[in-house]
Amino acid sequence: MTTLDFSPLFRSMIGFDRLAASLENAYRTEAGGYPPYNVELQDDNRYCITMAVAGFSNDDLTIELKENILTVGGERAEENGERRFLYRGIANRSFERKFQLADYVRVIDARLQDGLLHIDLIREMPEAMKPRKIAIRTANEERVVGSLNDANQQRAAA
Repeated sequence: MTTLDFSPLFRSMIGFDRLAASLENAYRTEAGGYPPYNVELQDDNRYCITMAVAGFSNDDLTIELKENILTVGGERAEENGERRFLYRGIANRSFERKFQLADYVRVIDARLQDGLLHIDLIREMPEAMKPRKIAIRTANEERVVGSLNDANQQRAAA
């Protein structure tokens, strides 16, 4: 088994400790499985997960978000033994699929339509995380101590 070494990345990336664990987990997880799904990038901040869940009703499906892990599950009631199949090609099994979401990604909608479960997601960056200009002071200017908001209020008042 190959082990990935992320130490070169951490020389310039601060606070990405969970990134290595997530990448190693994704590396170990095998692709495919049941049910099939798509992950669509709709624009820079909007995504849609579409899962093929034919035969499942709203009551059979669960969607849960906990600690940035989106879990989609399906459980169908057991069929009684009254039916006899000559051939059974339609899966009637339960499933659980997990998706690791980045920080600030949240679920905005989930809908079941024509046997497809659509889960819409959006990334909303808080104002504090958006790029902002940092003022450069000259050597003669006094340094303002306090929060950034206090400094901005003092400059606005001046």
